[in-house]
Amino acid sequence: MRRLAAVVIGCVLAAAPVPAADLTLYGAGSLRGAMLRIAEAFRQSGGAEVAASFGPSGTMREKIEAGDEVDIFASADTGHPQRLNQEGLGGPLVVFARNRLCAIAAPKVGLTADNVLDRALDPAVRLGTSTPRNDPSGDYTWAMFRKAEAIRPGAFAALDKKALQLVGAPDSARKLGLPEDANAAAWLIEHDRADMFLGYCTSGKAAQAEWPDLVVVPLPKELAVGAAYGLTVLKEAPPEAYRLALFILSPAGQAILAESGFDTPTAP
Repeated sequence: MRRLAAVVIGCVLAAAPVPAADLTLYGAGSLRGAMLRIAEAFRQSGGAEVAASFGPSGTMREKIEAGDEVDIFASADTGHPQRLNQEGLGGPLVVFARNRLCAIAAPKVGLTADNVLDRALDPAVRLGTSTPRNDPSGDYTWAMFRKAEAIRPGAFAALDKKALQLVGAPDSARKLGLPEDANAAAWLIEHDRADMFLGYCTSGKAAQAEWPDLVVVPLPKELAVGAAYGLTVLKEAPPEAYRLALFILSPAGQAILAESGFDTPTAP
């Protein structure tokens, strides 16, 4: 799939050189830090200015479907950009990064690599999650719940019932008072909205940088859930948008993603 997309991108770029133009990128919230760095590196390399907006991938897709003028969409899954492609709104899907789920907890939870499921199921532990269907992080979390059911019958129902879907819905941040640029996991735990949060390992790394006492544990193998991040260049986007897509896939872009904790499928 990446090879096909690269051919399409190459054909467009070969058609005619086009002067740099301002670009609009919509991205998953978990990409904020990395994509802002990539956008700046792209500009410094001679590329266009990039205006970037971030939020739950499902919400950003819906905005594009509603008519927002966007050049590139970078999602935390492959389903949302693939849907835009099927609707005739976006080009081929390209996987540009991968992520994993981690458990992030306050020190009082006593979280370790060996007791993730026990702590998640503990009635005394408030378990925060993102919202499935709106945000891929929530979908990945519920996939983890289904894996837990295979290990411990009854776990899915218990986790599904107790999970606090605190972020990821279109109005979540407004209801919580969550700042736009805040790390959700760190903010929720610090503001006593949750004791433990299931989210991306990249978010856990960033949360721990803000609050070193936070415990961040990758899910054990039997519960592990991987996340493939896909991007698409929207129809009617200028050729400069394809140059940005190539930059994201280039060693320079992949290095920035790797430094942010993502697994990078195209890095050498």
